[in-house]
Amino acid sequence: MGSTGSAAREAARPAATGRRGAVVAALMLSMALAALDATIVSTAVPQIVGDLGGFSVFSWLFSGYLLAVTVTLPVYGKLSDTFGRKPVLVTGSVLFLLGSLLCALAWNMGALIAFRVVQGLGGGALQGTVQTLAADLYPLKDRPRIQSKLSTVWAVSAVAGPGLGGVLAAYADWRWIFLVNLPIGAVALWLIVRHLHEPEREATAHARVDWAGALAVFACGGVLLTALVQGGVAWPWLSAPSLALFGAGLALAGIVVLVERRAAEPIIPGWVWRRRTIAAVNLALGALGLLMVAPSVFLPTYAQSVLGLAPVAAGFVLSVWTLSWPVSAALSQHVYRRIGFRDTAMLGIAAAALILFAFPFLPYPGQAWQPTLLMLLLGAALGLFQLPLIVGVQSTVGWAERGTTTASVLFCRQTGQTVGAAVFGAVANGVLAARLGGAGDLDSVTRALDSGSAPEATRRAIAEAVHAVYLGAACAAALAFLVLLFLAPRKFPVLTD
Repeated sequence: MGSTGSAAREAARPAATGRRGAVVAALMLSMALAALDATIVSTAVPQIVGDLGGFSVFSWLFSGYLLAVTVTLPVYGKLSDTFGRKPVLVTGSVLFLLGSLLCALAWNMGALIAFRVVQGLGGGALQGTVQTLAADLYPLKDRPRIQSKLSTVWAVSAVAGPGLGGVLAAYADWRWIFLVNLPIGAVALWLIVRHLHEPEREATAHARVDWAGALAVFACGGVLLTALVQGGVAWPWLSAPSLALFGAGLALAGIVVLVERRAAEPIIPGWVWRRRTIAAVNLALGALGLLMVAPSVFLPTYAQSVLGLAPVAAGFVLSVWTLSWPVSAALSQHVYRRIGFRDTAMLGIAAAALILFAFPFLPYPGQAWQPTLLMLLLGAALGLFQLPLIVGVQSTVGWAERGTTTASVLFCRQTGQTVGAAVFGAVANGVLAARLGGAGDLDSVTRALDSGSAPEATRRAIAEAVHAVYLGAACAAALAFLVLLFLAPRKFPVLTD
């Protein structure tokens, strides 16, 4: 696998020192910033559009942020391996807070979207570097402790974010959903600056930065992800803008390969895909990102349109998986210490595939407890799947490769979510068109349901569309299982702490 004695010594040295409790608190606060952002903004969209206008482009509030986070993950991962975690995390925190302040001061929708991109440039550093530092701070046997804490942050944020965003938008002003980041981020930044200490790194030629590769990766990722996010939404899939973006993205991908093969210290080094363990985890977590789209995007529509639940109750049906996920992740260490990282993850994803496959067999219209129970079980299965893979792959590399490895894993998961949104959106709209004789897509149909003008046949069509999406998600879970079975080694080549 290319692991050497020097790599083992890299892994063993204390990469981060200081008051570990204070640093862990800072990491949790930093993760909370990124996690809250994913849910808190969505609830304030009506107030934002009412104040600034720009309804036709408001989706870029989310797409712009997602693009910036995704394409910067590999860049920050390499920079953290080259210059250390602390300067990257500090820079990312400052960028995120600056973007938050600018968002609160935005004067129109275009400015707000641009400032959301600035936020995303910082969010990429927060997500990747926090996960990397979590592995630096703890030896292998203690890593589930910090990872379960970070999972809990995501769970609490998923539940609290929509409520907090709604309260701020209704009783204060939508600008406060961005201003609330400032005190949280300031505390986290102070704790990192004050208490995180990394050993001195030798100033050698090794510290060269592949800026050409970084620019090429950023351009390629931005173009391809824009094509996926906007395809079928802003323009048809086979239209000239869509084909032009995909063509340009493929051309840029070729440029990335050429630039990275010639670079002394590439942003995306070849060993990320040559090592079986890392390549398998990347592909498996890419499939995880793909399948997560089914519940997170389509279940709320199903709960409101088919089950007839209010928005708050529909949100609860979705949020229960964030309760079982961190609990299962925390307990997964007792499983993988007995049967190994790969087999534990395979057990979790096999259970997830069965649960996703069971969803289309729910009775119509059914009771709210039925999808709620499935989501509770799905969260437990995915907690058993994801955490062993992240802990396992981080433990196969030394300090100097851990940032790049962690970033590649997160990049693949984010890309999987983007691809999943495009693919499953097309699947849902295709099923609706077939059932309703080509009358509209999922968005227009659900708006008709909200106005009370849609017949029973439309509700059944939505149920069938969501069932088709869940079958696709079950196929993604099966794909992840096969990747681990045939590509991942049964025993991960873990370095000695």
